[in-house]
Amino acid sequence: MILATLCYVKQNGRTLMIHRNKRPDDIHAGKWNGLGGKFEAGESPEDCVIREVREESGLAIRSPRWHGLLTFTNFKGNDWYVFVYTADDFEGILSQDVPEGRLEWIPEDEIALLPLWDSDAIFLPWLEQGRFFSAKFNYDGERFVDYTVTFY
Repeated sequence: MILATLCYVKQNGRTLMIHRNKRPDDIHAGKWNGLGGKFEAGESPEDCVIREVREESGLAIRSPRWHGLLTFTNFKGNDWYVFVYTADDFEGILSQDVPEGRLEWIPEDEIALLPLWDSDAIFLPWLEQGRFFSAKFNYDGERFVDYTVTFY
């Protein structure tokens, strides 16, 4: 079981995305993602998301908004439990040297055109709906199988 966070930083109708294109051994190689990563010992979800966004982008987010929990079963052999956030209050200078890939502000209406994981195309619209959710996305390695979701 892997605990992680995922954050979509937003500004002026655009979302900061990372094209995971620098490490061939990256489990997300070739895909576009939000920012985030695995918990470190002793971190709360908020500690983790703030640290991960700072490490991956150079931006210091304030008051990240928690939208829900994403469970990815058997995703490349592991079960992932991901706390998903958005943030629109931040400061700092966007980093140009990111080990995982290239950062880019993507217009909201173009995100669905990017190479995303199948599950991302499903849950990203939920972030705008204002309802808290818990979703389970079933994978068989890299192959998306199906999903269930409960909205609160």
